[in-house]
Amino acid sequence: MKGTHVMAAQLIERKGNTVTVQFTVELTGQMLNDEQALQQSLNEAGQVAMAPMIKQFDTNGEPIRVDGVKHTVKNYAPQTYETPYGPVQVERHTYQTCKGGRAYVPLETDARMILNSTPRYSQMVSGKYARFGADAICEDLLECNGRTISRNYAKKLSDFVGSVAQCYETEWAYDLPVFDRPVASVSLGLDGTCILMHEDGWREAMCGSIAFYDAQGERLHTIYCAATPEYGKEQFREKFSREIERVQEAFPDVVYVGVADGAPDNWIFLKTYTQRCILDFYHAREYISKAGSAIFGSDKSNRDAWVDDWSHRLKHTQGTAGRFLKELDIRRSQLDRRNFIERDEELRKVIVYYTNNKCRMVYPKHLKQNLPIGSGVTEAACKIVIKQRMCISGSRWKEDGASCVLALRTLKLTTGRWQQFWKYVMRHGATLS
Repeated sequence: MKGTHVMAAQLIERKGNTVTVQFTVELTGQMLNDEQALQQSLNEAGQVAMAPMIKQFDTNGEPIRVDGVKHTVKNYAPQTYETPYGPVQVERHTYQTCKGGRAYVPLETDARMILNSTPRYSQMVSGKYARFGADAICEDLLECNGRTISRNYAKKLSDFVGSVAQCYETEWAYDLPVFDRPVASVSLGLDGTCILMHEDGWREAMCGSIAFYDAQGERLHTIYCAATPEYGKEQFREKFSREIERVQEAFPDVVYVGVADGAPDNWIFLKTYTQRCILDFYHAREYISKAGSAIFGSDKSNRDAWVDDWSHRLKHTQGTAGRFLKELDIRRSQLDRRNFIERDEELRKVIVYYTNNKCRMVYPKHLKQNLPIGSGVTEAACKIVIKQRMCISGSRWKEDGASCVLALRTLKLTTGRWQQFWKYVMRHGATLS
């Protein structure tokens, strides 16, 4: 296919802080070709403009001090940097102390280069890597930006950004958004979901959510937290606790509600940070369904009516959990001999579950106060934070790579944090300490 003729971009003038670049595109009347030619010209113009933009961060070659130690120029040589528009080569000074040791490049430090990429390019690539795999990044950048990138470099650059996010997660405190309505309650939830690890097979990764609600029970904002599989969950709990404590410093007087399934260790953790803990209503309803199946078997009509009736009562009538336990005792005593052992055991499990969690089934009280009664936010977090990215077909993860991706995803999915993270990078740099 004959392409549109494109004139190379040229630097027309650099005056003070102003750079003027010129390019010409010849129109052919074939829209797609012309658009592609324009993208190519824009990239060429970007490369031309990026050279002085990068060069402005270099020194004049004079001696400098780094952390109080004198450095002098070791050499002055060209280096290629990756930008959103393409690779750009500039000459820059490299420094060293009189004792030798590690080289120091002021241009790269002051321009906030990450590996050999500009901040914006690093932001683009790692943001895409948070959403999909390296092969998809290569296709996306080529189609949308006319940029080629190797899958290995896309992964390497993104992993580095993710490592920076983890390195400073205890130091870089992210601001909450300004809400247009007062926060009345905050729900805390945690749950696990499995991902395929390279050596250990399927393991449980943890996900936490901190959801903010107004007085009418409308959700205003959600903070996501996640951690790779570990034995004991201590790293996740430490990370999640840090997030919760920062929120409680900002909102000390609102109601904190812990919402989770019936796992005992969830309640042990949530009790520390909440005034109330409530069992996820849909887990409670699921156990009503299990009891209905044990009682009515294949009698679908009576079973469904019984399940709906008790579910409605549990949700809207105080004290239903205790009455339901009495109902189960009666039904258990009336079981016929058909599959008696299996049905009796199923009812016994439901009785144990309700007995252990009866104090956390105050759904009518919570509904009247517009407080959450479901862990849907947390279960959705498991899907969007972990499953959608970590369980892409063919994915198998090593610990370091998985932790980097989860760090990127929680930043991207928690509204406002991705932008704040890059402001920190521009302020403090992106070195791993």
